[in-house]
Amino acid sequence: MTMRKLTRAIVLVTGANRGLGRALADELLERGVKKLYAAARDPRTLAALDDPRVVKLRLDVTDADQVQRAIDAAPDVQIVISNAGLALGTALEGPGVLDQAQREMDVNYFGPLRLLQRIAPTLAKNGGGVFVAVASVAGLTNVPFLPTYAASKAALHSLIQAARVLLAGQGASVVGVYPGPIDTDMSRGLAIPKTAPRDVAIAILDGVEAGREDIFPDPFALDFGRAFEASPKDSERRVAAMMAGAAA
Repeated sequence: MTMRKLTRAIVLVTGANRGLGRALADELLERGVKKLYAAARDPRTLAALDDPRVVKLRLDVTDADQVQRAIDAAPDVQIVISNAGLALGTALEGPGVLDQAQREMDVNYFGPLRLLQRIAPTLAKNGGGVFVAVASVAGLTNVPFLPTYAASKAALHSLIQAARVLLAGQGASVVGVYPGPIDTDMSRGLAIPKTAPRDVAIAILDGVEAGREDIFPDPFALDFGRAFEASPKDSERRVAAMMAGAAA
């Protein structure tokens, strides 16, 4: 993947209203993007993004019609950051587990797939493009306290790998982002060290500009990524031990 400066770029960010998505939006504006398509299920939640370069879009990534309307409204987009995500399931037993797992899969896997499938032609028309998918270290080795969320991110990781090959012919770059715990609403209640969203956003955009295909944007993720590369099985054991220690 070649280096790509974000200055004067035209970027779309999903889930831009809070957490990591909001931090990405703020940092992109700081870096001088030409235009920022900020997408959220309810555009009213984007009110604080009052920069004239911001175009606010209604986008629920589980709604195919909304995805298409958002793409139609962003014909000049060059870089897409698929950030919208959802974490619900905390167990494998109980009456609501399957419903929660299906919802997580629809947002965390089918959402990025739906967006990528429909926006790839637009990216090709605009020079190839970059598609950045925010996955998770939990998608590399399952985190037992979020089992179905981790499974949905594992599916996304596999999609990233496939899309990287399949879209290379149009000159597109596909970037996988694998953060550890981030200090957002999604991780509230987890008694583990977390990284500030702004710090993660800076690391992600630094990685995009540097041309990295896989980005581990925080200390936990970097450490985990090295361990996973050395031995996936040891990483699995390490997470299990961490869980046992937290429960003690």
